[in-house]
Formats: sequence, C-alpha cells, structure tokens
Amino acid sequence: MDPELYLYVEKVRARELRAEAERRRRAPRSSVVRAWETRLGWALVEMGLRLVRRRPVPY
Repeated sequence: MDPELYLYVEKVRARELRAEAERRRRAPRSSVVRAWETRLGWALVEMGLRLVRRRPVPY
C-alpha cells in the first residue's frame, strides 16, 4: 500500500474516532448508567489481566 494512502486512511479513522468521542461526551447519561459502565469496564480489564497472566503448566 502506498504510504500516502495509508496515512490518509489513518487520518480519516482518527477523525471518525474524535467525532464519536465528542458525540459520547455530549450525550446525556445518568450517573447510574455511567457507574455501571465503569464497573463493567474494570471487570473486563481484570478478566483480561487474569487471562494474560502466565502460570507454569504442570506436565
């Protein structure tokens, strides 16, 4: 792929992500919904860390 084309695609994607973040920032949400989203997010992070942690496998 041409480097200029690759950079163009990345810039477009970055613009889309910024627009989505701005929409989410402006969307009204209750504190209860935000609290559940935060708890779910941290639960997923914790689960991921447990999956990644390497343990020796007994033979």
